[in-house]
Amino acid sequence: MTFVAARKGCKMSFKSIIQDMKSEFESFSRKGFDVKFGYGSKSKSRQLVEDSSVPVDAFMQSCWANMPPELLRDVLIRIEESESTWPDRQNVVACAGVCRNWRDIVKEIVKTPELSRMLTFPISLKQPGPRDSLIQCFIKRDRICQTYSLYLCEDCEDQDLNEHGKFLLSARKCRRPTCTDYIITSTPMTTPKARAVYIGKLRSNFLSTKFTIFDAQPPNAGAGTEGLLRCHSSRVGMRHVFPRVPVESYPISHISYELNVLGSRGPRRMHCVMDAIPASAIEPGGVAPTQIEFVRNVPSLPFFRSKSISGSLSTEKDGILMLRNKAPRWHEQLQCWCLNFNGRVTVASVKNFQLVACVDSSVVGLEPEKVVLQFGKVGKDLFTMDYQYPISAFQAFAICLSSFDTKIACE
Repeated sequence: MTFVAARKGCKMSFKSIIQDMKSEFESFSRKGFDVKFGYGSKSKSRQLVEDSSVPVDAFMQSCWANMPPELLRDVLIRIEESESTWPDRQNVVACAGVCRNWRDIVKEIVKTPELSRMLTFPISLKQPGPRDSLIQCFIKRDRICQTYSLYLCEDCEDQDLNEHGKFLLSARKCRRPTCTDYIITSTPMTTPKARAVYIGKLRSNFLSTKFTIFDAQPPNAGAGTEGLLRCHSSRVGMRHVFPRVPVESYPISHISYELNVLGSRGPRRMHCVMDAIPASAIEPGGVAPTQIEFVRNVPSLPFFRSKSISGSLSTEKDGILMLRNKAPRWHEQLQCWCLNFNGRVTVASVKNFQLVACVDSSVVGLEPEKVVLQFGKVGKDLFTMDYQYPISAFQAFAICLSSFDTKIACE
């Protein structure tokens, strides 16, 4: 197969190329899996014979290893452009897992959610969303297990989330004597505890009126630990060995709900201080911190409890982004508070909210009352979560989790 023939599509379409690649990779994986665990062998001696007959690196002996770089790049670009939605986009992720050369090309081709409006790799969950549109997600709550699962799905019913939705994040609620923790992982709650991938947590105070979002790594890509706010921890009971978390966590946001001292009926009032995002990020030409990869080789211990907090993520000179809930309007005919969710919320609930940035009216080019995050109820245990730049899916999920706690002092 030459480069010219592939470009013109004379004899082989790119769809057939993908199918051929997929079938060959699966045969390599299956063969290695059978050898490793001895499936289909009747004795150890026969297994040893089979081991010696399997190539050490089957991929290097295939036709794909000798593909010209120009053709390989063209194939991967067309795969990335054609697979724009999940679950088809898993083919792009599969291509990145073939070898280092393929992975480098795919990482160069795939853009961040801010530019591509798509979530591809796990690190996309820590990167800001698109500037001009909302990424639509759903949160499914399990009351019995006290778990919450986030799915990427524009429009589907509760029973179709596992089938048509792309799983993104999960959280487990852990009650403590003086606080409540939501442990956030990038693996489903059905995953064994030893294999859970911890990426952050949400912690509340005793009254559930103030929350802090912790990230497992520094929010700025390539940034050192100097000047960052750390949470030094000490070990607690060995029963809480879920999941294994880093020694230090980095507070990236603070959420507060105003107290309702007079007991008047009305919606909750909340404010979010995004310590890791400068206020200039929402201005024309502004840039929000973007993580480019997960920090590896981080020392881990069982579950930790915060012991002290000091320092600051942002200086007052630069300023930090402030978010507040959009004030609803009172509907005389319905006799309730209303917000325009553009059809994404169907059930009235005190948990529903929309967050907008606190902008300076003197800055030219800023869109007032632009919704950065909206969260609302659509079923008994089903909620929508739509977010966009400058916050990430992880930050949006953690903020929405704060709305699930019962707040007697605020209602």
